[in-house]
Amino acid sequence: MTVWTDEELNRVGQAQELQLASVGKDGSLRPNVTMWVVRVGDDLYVRSAYGPDNPWFRRAKASGIGRVPGGWCRARRHVRRSRPDAHSDIDSAYWSNYEIYGPGIVGTVTGSEAKAVTIKLQPRPGNLRR
Repeated sequence: MTVWTDEELNRVGQAQELQLASVGKDGSLRPNVTMWVVRVGDDLYVRSAYGPDNPWFRRAKASGIGRVPGGWCRARRHVRRSRPDAHSDIDSAYWSNYEIYGPGIVGTVTGSEAKAVTIKLQPRPGNLRR
């Protein structure tokens, strides 16, 4: 399995927002979506604030691939479901990183309903990184 480098973990894990693109059914890269990202240990997670019907989430879940643009990392990413026992740590990371936005907004990506829309980002094997 490919793992994030320390530099990637630090850059992505400290980002306030991340631009992510999913892949459509036809294999085309869809427009970027602004998402909050959290780091828990050596793992990176995003959650769909608009639930399971969000088009970005549906495409990412179906294709298993996403892309993080930017000079520090251009490789496509595998998009996988997180391990069930990670959710309380993910919730805590969201509250720690984004509590300034208040419970009405942070509540859209935390709690029991957020478990179903959690995606773990992993480097995709075989892609070159910059």
